Parts: sequence; C-alpha cells; structure tokens
Amino acid sequence: MPAVKTAPLLEKMNEWVTNHLPIPFVQKILFVHNLHIMIKSGLSIVDGLRILSEQMDNKRLKKILGDIKRQVEKGRQLSEVLSEYPTIFPPIYVSMIAAGETAGKMEESLLQVNNQMKKSHELTSRIKGALIYPAVILVAMAGIGIEMVVFVLPKIIVMFNDFHAELPLPTRALIWVVTTTGRYGIFFVVGFIALIALLVWLERKPRIKRAVHAFNLRLPIFGTIIKKINLARFTLTLSSLLQSAIPIIEAVKITSNVLGNVKYREDLLAAAEALKKGEPLSEALNQAPKRFPPMAVQMIMVGEQTGEMEQMLGELSEYYGDEVDNTMKNFSTIIEPVIILALGFAVAGIAVAVIMPMYSLAQSF
Repeated sequence: MPAVKTAPLLEKMNEWVTNHLPIPFVQKILFVHNLHIMIKSGLSIVDGLRILSEQMDNKRLKKILGDIKRQVEKGRQLSEVLSEYPTIFPPIYVSMIAAGETAGKMEESLLQVNNQMKKSHELTSRIKGALIYPAVILVAMAGIGIEMVVFVLPKIIVMFNDFHAELPLPTRALIWVVTTTGRYGIFFVVGFIALIALLVWLERKPRIKRAVHAFNLRLPIFGTIIKKINLARFTLTLSSLLQSAIPIIEAVKITSNVLGNVKYREDLLAAAEALKKGEPLSEALNQAPKRFPPMAVQMIMVGEQTGEMEQMLGELSEYYGDEVDNTMKNFSTIIEPVIILALGFAVAGIAVAVIMPMYSLAQSF
C-alpha cells in the first residue's frame, strides 16, 4: 500500500522537475539548425519535429517539441505554436519564422534564425567570458577575507588582551571589526541578503529601473561597455529581421524587446512611432546622440539612401561586436591591477595592525 500511495507523488515530482529543467541556448541552436537541415533535405516540418523530439536529450525540450508536433499536425502554423512558448522561443525568432511561412521561404528563414542565434550566443559568450576572471578573483578575495576575520584573526587578537599599554589605532580598529563580526555576523548576513532582495524588488519598479539604467549609462567604464553591448544587439537583431522581410516598423519594435537597457528600448519605441509618421530611421535615432553615435546614424542613413540597410546594419553589428570583445578584454586588463592593489592594501592593513603592538612591546624592553 505505501508504494501505491507514493507512486503518484513521485510522478508529480518528476513531472515538476521536467517542466522546470533549464534549456541551454546551445540546444535551441541545435534544434533550429537540425530542423533547417531536415527541411532542406525534403522532410516535412511534422516529420522533422517528430525526429527531433525523439532524439532530444533535454526532457523538457523533448516534451515541448512533442507538443509542438501535435499542434502542427492539427494544421496550425509553426510560428503560431512557437509563440505560446515565449520564454523558450523569443518573439524575434517567432517573427522571423512567421515571415518565412508567409513568403513561402521556410528553409531560408530557419537558416537566418540559426545564424542570428549563433551570433547572439557568440556575443553573450564574449561578455560572460570576460567577466569570469574578475568574478572569480572577487569571490576568492571575499572568501579569504571572511575566513581571516572569522577564524584566523580572533586567535591572533587574543594576545592583545594582555597588553596594558594603549594599542595603536589600526590594531583597535582590527579588534573592533573582528569582535563586531563575531557578535553580529549573522545579522550582517541576513541584512545583506535583505538589502539585495530590496534592491531587486526596487529595480523591477519601472520608474526606478529607468533611473538606474540611465545612471548606468553614465558610469565611467561600465557605461561605455553597456552602450556598445546594446548597439551590437540592436544592429545584429534589426539586420536579421530586415533580412527576413519583416516590415521595418515591426522589426524596430521587436528589436526594442531584445535590448537590456530601458533607455535604448524607449529610443527604439519612439523611433517606431517616428517611422509611422514617415520619418527615416536615421533621423529618429539622431534624436538620442548620446546613445546612438553619429557614425552609426550616418551608416544607417547611407543604407536608407542606397537601399542596403541590411548590409549596413550587418557591418555595424560586426564592428560593435568586435568593439565589445576588445573592450571586455581591456576591462579584464584594467580591473586586474585594481583588484591586486585592493588585496595588497587589505593585507598591508592587517599586517600593520598585528605587527605594530608587537613592535611597541619590543621597544619597551
């Protein structure tokens, strides 16, 4: 009897785990790539989805592809079904596939989606790769600092209690830090977690999020990096959408959803409204010169005049992609000596605080 009761519970747990499994972006790329190859080889979309759902390792994606296949078998469009999974298949890819279905160029649209996903993944990988080294160093420094304050320094400062002379200021400061951490450390941890939760909650408020994102763009080094990342995503996405024969107004709106900074999103939504009134895109973007540099605006203007907007945007995306790569490499180079200096000052401060009383004691003999 117990086994019979627990079986449904285990099934529900397995189903919950399956429905919440993460789907790596690489597997989505492989899905689109393989579906393109199958359709190019003459297979139908239904057959392609069936084969891919059977071969997929990720249980969640396997289940979703099976559901998509059943819906397509009933006569629904692939883009229509994919739009029901916005967290897995973002609107940009759904719109490109829908454009391919309308034009009867499904094979070409899947190829463009595959190329767009690869370029987007490469850009994201560059950014993450450049941030790994500083993040590891900072985490290591924080871990060593906590270990020193919690375990090592309390044993060292015990001997200072036997000093009858007044201790130097650095030593008193060190004792205060160690003592306070020992007594109220748990409150500091809880307070820090609560502060992070509060900041995350506040950041979701539209007005506060807008102010924070505007402030981020004005930061000395990080502001430049954020601008280049958003420009790279803007040019790459808009170029791919226009190549898919999506109308420019809709393409600009879709592109705004891809960008991470709220100010850039607002600029593109305003540009879409200007396009409805007949204004060229270059003129609309020129209204925000701090976020869209003159070079980018000029190249877009040339693309509008020559009818080669997609090509110009493609060249801009390559340029800003390289700029992001170089900037992130330089960022790692810049931040490394800063981290080393901070670590050196911390070690020197602890050394001075520990050695000074011993030196004073030795001088008294």
